[in-house]
Amino acid sequence: MRTFDHFLAIDWSGAKGERHRGIALALAEADGGPPVLVEPPPRGWSRLEVLELLRDELPPNTLVGVDLGISLPFVDAGAFFPGWDQSPRNAKALWALIDEISADDPHLGAASFLEHPEAARYFRQDGGREGDLFHLPQAPSREGRFREAEIGQRRQKCRPVSNFNLVGAAQVGKSSLTGMRMLHALRGSLPVWPMDRVPKRRVKTGGSLLVEIYTGLASREAADLGGRTKLLTYADLNAALVALGSPSVDAVGEIDDHSSDALLTAAWLRNAAGESARWEPRCLTAKIAWTEGWTFGAL
Repeated sequence: MRTFDHFLAIDWSGAKGERHRGIALALAEADGGPPVLVEPPPRGWSRLEVLELLRDELPPNTLVGVDLGISLPFVDAGAFFPGWDQSPRNAKALWALIDEISADDPHLGAASFLEHPEAARYFRQDGGREGDLFHLPQAPSREGRFREAEIGQRRQKCRPVSNFNLVGAAQVGKSSLTGMRMLHALRGSLPVWPMDRVPKRRVKTGGSLLVEIYTGLASREAADLGGRTKLLTYADLNAALVALGSPSVDAVGEIDDHSSDALLTAAWLRNAAGESARWEPRCLTAKIAWTEGWTFGAL
C-alpha cells in the first residue's frame, strides 16, 4: 500500500466573492505530532490561492483531502443530465463543461453554469427555484439524486445532501461546482482518486494525490457527539484527536467549525490512509470511479 509523508485537509467553500473565512487548511505529518493550521492570508484564503498551493507549493508525497463532491450523480439515471445533449460521459468531462460555461466567472465561481438554461433544470437553488428535472422518475427521492458514494455515507450513519440541492446550511453543491473548476485546472498537476491511478512515491508530480473527503464522516468516527458533527471548542476537538490517537492541539477556548473540521480531518486522514478497505470500497466499480468518483473513507 502507498504511504504518504504529509496529509493536508481542506475545508472548501462555494460562497460568492474572492476571499472566504470558510476555507481552512490543516496539515498532519506522517511521523506524528498534532495537526496544524496552514496560516491563511489576512483576509482569508481565496480559491485561486488554494489552487496555486496545490499546483505549485505542495510538499512531495502529500495526500490531499478536499471537503467537496468531485462529481455529480450519474449511475442512478445513466447520465449526469438525462435529456441534455451536452451531458458529459465522465467526471473529467463534467469538470471541463462547468469550467467552459463558467469561464468568465471570477474566483473559480460557477454562477454562469447554474444560470445556463439547460443546466439550471437539474438543480434546486435559492429563492424557491427548483428545476423541472431536479426530481427524475429514475430517482424519485424528495431529497434529490445521490451518488453511490453518498449512499455509502448513509450506511455509515452520515446525512449527505444531494449535490443538486444548493439550498440550506448543510448543502455542499456550491462547493462542489467551484471545486470541479479547481480540479479541471489541476489536471496534469495533481492526480485525483479514484479517476486516476495512485501515483508512486517518486514521480514527476511528487507522488501526491487528491481525494474527496467528508468532514462529517471523520467527526462521527472520532467522537460521539450525540448527532452533532461540529466541534466548536478546543476541548471537544482535542478529545476527538486523542480518540484518533493524535496529540492534541495546544489551545483552549472556542474554535470556528471550519478550522476544527480541517484539523480533525487531517489527523483522521493520516489514520485512514493506512487502511486498505478505504481504498477498496465494496461498491466502487470502474464505471462509478470514472463517472461519479468516490468519497475517501466511505465503505
